[in-house]
Amino acid sequence: MSAPSIPNLLSLRGARGGPRDRGRARAGDHSHATAPSQETNIQGTDTDASVSRMSAVNLGYLQDPFAQYFVHMSVNGVARRLPIINRGTYARTTALDRLISAFLLNSEGRGERQIISLGAGTDTRCFRFLSRPSPTGLIYHEIDFPAIAAKKLHLVNANPQLGVILSNPQAEDDGWSCRSLPNGCQYWCHGLDLRTLVGNGVKALRGVRTDVPTVLISECCLCYLEPSEARGVIKHFTEMVPDLAIMIYEPIHPDDSFGKQMVSNLAARRIRMPTLDSYQNPAKQQSRLREAGFGFVRSVTIKEMWQRWITDEERERVDNLEGLDEVEEWNLLAEHYIVVWGWRGDGFRGWESI
Repeated sequence: MSAPSIPNLLSLRGARGGPRDRGRARAGDHSHATAPSQETNIQGTDTDASVSRMSAVNLGYLQDPFAQYFVHMSVNGVARRLPIINRGTYARTTALDRLISAFLLNSEGRGERQIISLGAGTDTRCFRFLSRPSPTGLIYHEIDFPAIAAKKLHLVNANPQLGVILSNPQAEDDGWSCRSLPNGCQYWCHGLDLRTLVGNGVKALRGVRTDVPTVLISECCLCYLEPSEARGVIKHFTEMVPDLAIMIYEPIHPDDSFGKQMVSNLAARRIRMPTLDSYQNPAKQQSRLREAGFGFVRSVTIKEMWQRWITDEERERVDNLEGLDEVEEWNLLAEHYIVVWGWRGDGFRGWESI
């Protein structure tokens, strides 16, 4: 299969069609190249992700009652993504949820714990985890550009179903918070550019605890920074929080035919992923976390995750939702995305066996 004919998750997020729609994004397609800045285009990927999430929910891949509040409903409803995109959305969500769930389960009853989501956008994870029966002592932080943080507050205020979870939001410096949630939980939304966390003399984010087990999440976020900036953001937290873990989801292998097409499709949208050249493969992804001070490091490609983490029964269920003609293309796509995670300290029991 020639590279220009290979789809990828990022270029197909805007594709419409049903299970048999064979439409493809073309190499060199500059239809998205009108946005004025890299930052604007990055924020646009959040809209793409929310629509993809809603498509996967509507078709039964995922259960997420909160996804509907973060998409614009047209007369014809939400765009239905191609099967390969729906499966990709399912896989990335399931992989990160598995790690987060293991962290929360194994730390239950051991005191407070903390999640910090970088570039969270309109992600619904905070609602899903804070609405679980007993998320005792969970402190949940989200960081994104000020416009995204303001948008999330507007949606919470406009939708009672969201306000029930994040009640009584209060204005903070550069964001907002809900400090008195049930079971001792808290939520903090920080509206800022992550690059402001890089350098000497940077103040700690309001509400961030340095004395509790903490998971840092980057779901296709740090990859948009320069390598030195991405290292600086991680360093900001490693220097503050002793009991720390990190999980990163992003693309790899930019130098093979599929990867080159992936980079080309991103460039057509005027989007760059500077760290992609520095952390090209699983070995380099793991090395970046060891060099950042994480003593235990693991990684899994989405293809490996699909084969090892998903039960036969669940794979059969997902297969039956639509039917996937592009099996070869799915394997290529899944080989080009990775989840890498690392940890230090005593708050992450159970991660060794994942």
